[in-house]
Amino acid sequence: MNDRQYSGIPRWADAFVAAIGLIVAAPIMGAIALTILATSGRPILFRQKRVGRSGRLFELLKFRTMVVADTGPQVTSRNDARITRLGRLLRKTKLDELPTFWNVLRGDMALVGPRPEVPRYVNQDDPKWSVILSVRPGITDPTTVALRNEEDLLARAYPDVETYYRTQLQPAKLTGYIDYLQQRTFRTDLSVLGRTLAAIIRHS
Repeated sequence: MNDRQYSGIPRWADAFVAAIGLIVAAPIMGAIALTILATSGRPILFRQKRVGRSGRLFELLKFRTMVVADTGPQVTSRNDARITRLGRLLRKTKLDELPTFWNVLRGDMALVGPRPEVPRYVNQDDPKWSVILSVRPGITDPTTVALRNEEDLLARAYPDVETYYRTQLQPAKLTGYIDYLQQRTFRTDLSVLGRTLAAIIRHS
């Protein structure tokens, strides 16, 4: 399995768009960074190991939206007490994901592709994961757009959100990722970007 088999937006286009995105969003990112620093201190960025293409680990970057803590589940529900007031706004508008453009520029991720998962939720012996990990993970994809209310679904499963995620939500996401990859093209990737932007504007 390789990027050619499930080809979408070319790598050079991903990198170009990510670079432009970082430049254009620089003033907004600076303002967010200062606000995080003023309201909840350091660190400004959230860094977490995720599983990328071919099972390679990389460090995902986002703006920090939660209090600094080493405990709690690695999936987050809407009513999670660890989310800061500013964090709720950043999550709702998806502005917390702006630093992820750096991951795209580096080649860790693509604009469109299966969302990267934390290592504890990845079973590389599962044939589904073999397909999913044959491509770069993405910032968005059709399943992510469809499950934009994922945090609300997890909130309904409180307090055992991890069990619900492992047994119900993640299997549905894996199936969705594979279904998309099997019919993925340059045009479908562009369509996903358009739908993602529309969803962000509508829900914000």
